[in-house]
Amino acid sequence: MKRILLLSDTHSYIDGRILEYAAKADEVWHCGDFGSYEVLHALEELKPLRGVFGNIDNEKIRKCVPEVNRFKCEDVEVLMIHIGGYPGKYTTVARKEILEKAPKLFISGHSHILKAMYDDKNKLLHLNPGACGKEGWHRMRTMMRFEIDGSEITNLEIIELGPK
Repeated sequence: MKRILLLSDTHSYIDGRILEYAAKADEVWHCGDFGSYEVLHALEELKPLRGVFGNIDNEKIRKCVPEVNRFKCEDVEVLMIHIGGYPGKYTTVARKEILEKAPKLFISGHSHILKAMYDDKNKLLHLNPGACGKEGWHRMRTMMRFEIDGSEITNLEIIELGPK
């Protein structure tokens, strides 16, 4: 079993609360727009980090994480793309990746809108953790955490970090 902390759109901001949640996870997944290498480094110092770069991320970050990240966690195929859309509104890149081989879990960021929804057509769970940074139009800073046990994704929780 793996305990996952999922976050996105930090936009160069990280605080003690984010790090506290990260310390309790087995892995931290960041879905882009780190904003600064310091955020990436702070997270990977605590726990194994999986991520993708976002549209605001510089070359240093882009050398550390890919644009599209496909991996397995336990028995769950995961696809992560910063600008990926959501069921019924996937981006061209996401649609291509999903059609080639649909993952069980598709994660995107970018919108700053927290979403957890099932895609019946492609038989996958879509998650967007919203934004836990202070930049952007969102009002509440959010993240998610969940567990992967074999092929099951369980105990999904929304974490509200307070207003930006």
